[in-house]
Amino acid sequence: MQQSKTWLLSILILSIAITSIHYTDNAIYVHEYPEPEWFTTSGVLITWIVMTAIAIICYWLYTRQLYWLSYFLLGLYAGTGLSSPAHYFYGELSRFSVKMHLLIWTDVFAGLSVVAFIIWSALIAQEWRSSKEIEK
Repeated sequence: MQQSKTWLLSILILSIAITSIHYTDNAIYVHEYPEPEWFTTSGVLITWIVMTAIAIICYWLYTRQLYWLSYFLLGLYAGTGLSSPAHYFYGELSRFSVKMHLLIWTDVFAGLSVVAFIIWSALIAQEWRSSKEIEK
């Protein structure tokens, strides 16, 4: 259990760092990203704050052995990283700088890392079973 907490914490710290760089770039260079008009600096920053709060809550739930709720929220959190390629719906690939492509795909990597943890914890390690045995 302690090792899995450490892994989750490491993955979430990495993900928060990656998303903070990506979302900060989105916020600063909002007019350079080909995006819809409703895409604003304040919206980007608020989204990142909410996402980060969810990540922190996920870790807290996981350490309290509330696995299924943690897995569900981790899945939502991962979805935000996995949805980063949606940027490409709003412009041709050539309109994105190398930096933008890199930030988009590192965000995807972070989301995949969270999904990999969920799969490992829920399906392979089945940590939720050990918490049921403790309750008995």
